Amino acid sequence: MRLLALAGSPSARSRSSALLRHAYERLQTLGRVVDAMGLLDIPAQDLVQGHYAGEAAVALRARVSQAGAVLISTPVYKASFAGGLKAVLDLLDEKALAGKVVLPIATGGSPAHLLALEYGLKPVLSALGARHILAGVYATDKQVRLGDGGEVFIDADVRARLDESIERVAELTEPQPGQIAAAFNLGKLALAGGFGI
Repeated sequence: MRLLALAGSPSARSRSSALLRHAYERLQTLGRVVDAMGLLDIPAQDLVQGHYAGEAAVALRARVSQAGAVLISTPVYKASFAGGLKAVLDLLDEKALAGKVVLPIATGGSPAHLLALEYGLKPVLSALGARHILAGVYATDKQVRLGDGGEVFIDADVRARLDESIERVAELTEPQPGQIAAAFNLGKLALAGGFGI
């Protein structure tokens, strides 16, 4: 099962993108196939104009469609998730997140901005069909520091919460024994429908 890491920051070198990268790398070590896409992968003109039929928008919808889980990161600006991320989410189909595990990840200037996940981002994710939204991981700017050489320093508390959420995503996307065989057992399907092979 594929997973998608969707970065909503306008900067590749941001705290929210750093947390998403940590999640991406951790999931890969757990044997998951994770695709990455972000705000910077979609032309600005397509975002501003809501160019639903654009090549980048079609690629975005295809990746979301193939994913069993979507990790979405965003910085919080002025008590709301990033407007660029909203423009990306507007390019998705109405129920694009139905049946998917969703993990929201955000960073902001103060602990008070944590509410942007609950009252800003989660309702939008629900409108896109998400019903299995995990508890979001929020960190302040002081808890995620970026070094001059590109290194990232994540406070132990934030790392523990993020790793716990990543483990939950891995659990929820683990194929169950027999699940694949049962889904594709053509003999049972033929017998149940009275068809011959």
